[in-house]
Amino acid sequence: MLIADNLYKSFVKNEERGKKTRFNAVNGIDIAVDEGEIVGVLGPNGAGKTTLLRMLGGLMKPTSGSVVISKDGRELTSLEERKKHIGYLSGNTRLYGRLSVRELLTVIGELYELPKSLIEKRIGRISRLLSMESFIDNRIERLSTGQTQRASISRCLIHDPDIYIFDEPTLGLDILSSQAIVDFMKNERDAGKTVLYSTHYLEEAEFLCDRVFLIDKGSIVSAGSVEELLALHGADSLREVFRKLMEAA
Repeated sequence: MLIADNLYKSFVKNEERGKKTRFNAVNGIDIAVDEGEIVGVLGPNGAGKTTLLRMLGGLMKPTSGSVVISKDGRELTSLEERKKHIGYLSGNTRLYGRLSVRELLTVIGELYELPKSLIEKRIGRISRLLSMESFIDNRIERLSTGQTQRASISRCLIHDPDIYIFDEPTLGLDILSSQAIVDFMKNERDAGKTVLYSTHYLEEAEFLCDRVFLIDKGSIVSAGSVEELLALHGADSLREVFRKLMEAA
């Protein structure tokens, strides 16, 4: 479904006396993600998680390496075609505050050239999936933080993508809002969709993820199922695995 081969992303950093140095935010990462699984990308601040996800989602061009996305055995070659199969949630997405959630989803559905009847059907399903029935017709600028985050995720669903790429989808949310998003990701995985997401909540990842990639300084330092990582590092929890890796770095 999604394969990243030897991905690099380099940036130029300005230092003292006008000196410029080049550094790799992502440093030769390989990832393969299949249909029907939830894959977590974990790491400390500045590890390269967001840069990696942006390249996988087609929002940023790699310095080198490639991202291959396929559907029914056919590689999707054009960026426009790929984006029709991806729902991407950024940590700094801004919504149109004067629109209601329903109006926002309708506009986005029209941008994807979906029939009106299909848009209405999908809005109903999305509203139920994310428990938005009580505020679907409220203006976005009047929503709580958790409601706004669910509205932000909902815009990624209207075109019914095969792949979800979420950057910190539950960050700073209350328990009910977080649970709604976690339940959504589980349901979509069970429906055969692919979910790739980053999080700082290690207990959430331990409960939710089929596989985990731990990255630091732009490189994968460990990867596997939660059970495999615990056994490999002699740990009782993913948090302990993370601590051991960071202490050894």
